Amino acid sequence: MFIEFMQEQQLLFIALVVIIAMLAYSYVGDRIAGYKSVGADKAIRLYNDDAFLLDVRSAGEFKDGSIANAVNISVTDLAKNLDRISVEKDAPILVYCMTGARSSRAASILVKSGFTNVYNLSGGITAWKNAGLPVGTPARSKKNKKK
Repeated sequence: MFIEFMQEQQLLFIALVVIIAMLAYSYVGDRIAGYKSVGADKAIRLYNDDAFLLDVRSAGEFKDGSIANAVNISVTDLAKNLDRISVEKDAPILVYCMTGARSSRAASILVKSGFTNVYNLSGGITAWKNAGLPVGTPARSKKNKKK
């Protein structure tokens, strides 16, 4: 009976298999990837515990506002700028971007480079802002300040 259903409803069966696979990946994907995705509530705990903050957005996006004390390295430049991450390989690192997509790629790069305590901010700085958490602009140097 099940085989008969599969033969008659191949598209439905394929859709069912894809949905089950996606659900399974959503539960075990972070473990496979080697980093953890966290929401704003866990991210603020990491921030308060002095995790290294890595903003992987572009320099222009970073200038528009960032989480305090974050270091900005674009995800496209991350692999060649790992020396700018000034923490031990087992220290907590919170990675974020605008929505969480680029930072998940960056988190994978960090894990492949030997960092073992990497967290990706799900929803990125957008989720951080939506939780009512503070965002500031980088301090301007003296020569750039208006008189």
